[in-house]
Amino acid sequence: MLFLLPAGAALLVGLNAGLQLLGADAPVKLDRFPEIHGMLLALSFVGTVIALERTVALGKAAGYASPALLGISGLLMISPLPLWIGKAVLLAGTIAMVLVYLPLWRRQRDNVVLIQIMGGITAVGAAALWLRIPSVSVLLPFLISFVVLTIAGERLELARIGISSPRAEPVLTLLAFAMTAATAATLLWPAVGYPLFGLSLLAMVAWLVGYDAARKTIRSDGLPRYIAACLLAGYGWLAIAGVVLALHATTLTGASYDVVVHAVFLGFTISMIMAHAPVILPAVLRKPLPYTELFWVPAVLLHGSLLVRLGLGDAAGVHGAWVAGGVFNVISLLLFAVMAVWQATHPPKVAV
Repeated sequence: MLFLLPAGAALLVGLNAGLQLLGADAPVKLDRFPEIHGMLLALSFVGTVIALERTVALGKAAGYASPALLGISGLLMISPLPLWIGKAVLLAGTIAMVLVYLPLWRRQRDNVVLIQIMGGITAVGAAALWLRIPSVSVLLPFLISFVVLTIAGERLELARIGISSPRAEPVLTLLAFAMTAATAATLLWPAVGYPLFGLSLLAMVAWLVGYDAARKTIRSDGLPRYIAACLLAGYGWLAIAGVVLALHATTLTGASYDVVVHAVFLGFTISMIMAHAPVILPAVLRKPLPYTELFWVPAVLLHGSLLVRLGLGDAAGVHGAWVAGGVFNVISLLLFAVMAVWQATHPPKVAV
């Protein structure tokens, strides 16, 4: 819990900054918040959660340096200290995260770990480039690769039991290498890199949809159906981002940038967190998080508000829909966080 507190602070400030960028009535209005919005949520929040889960899997005290540094970097970025200090600690945290994967790789030379190492390397790239390049839009492919490769590795690990094709795992590993190479190409040769990156993202979605058990468990009940719905919806948003990226030959701007950022980091990443929270958080925190059907409420609100924001707001150019959708994006995340804390601290009583 101690390691998640800075991540929680990063989430709250990141959502506050999102409201500022929307022009909505944010609780706190500081000029720095919109500047750090993307990196705060992608690396200080999501990065801390991922690093903590991997550290628990490693089972060594030294591994906690990564979630600690990533969490502290968020606090430093929020503070009045010079921004470069928070950026430097963020870089140290991403490097420490990659170092956590190395003993996991030595323990079992597994494609799951290899794919996630590539995701960690792209996180290091994003943090290192941010020290010199203030525009997060230039770093966007690196941040996308970080979350997509990390989650793809986790889904491979969970899907292995049901995969019968011997080619599935090598194909995903090759796709991970291709995405990592395309990520670098977006920086060096944008005209070639962005279409390739978008296509690699679409190929990754095709693999995930084709081999994930969610296609079967969506027809079940309770928690399995909830997880499957969140996963499949997330893959849909990721496909939309892939199409937009494949149609561009340079750094994204305007509505295209807004669509890709929020399709990936809200529609895909947050949907994955909502899906896995009842399973992953108990393993990390050693505390149960009982599933409740009320979890559907923030999940449906998240995806519904994204349809309004990206469909009516960005695609149709309706400014009011863009703002309203963004505000309800924030509400859905806060609602899920409150519900998760409540479920973790008020487990249902078992009749004796």
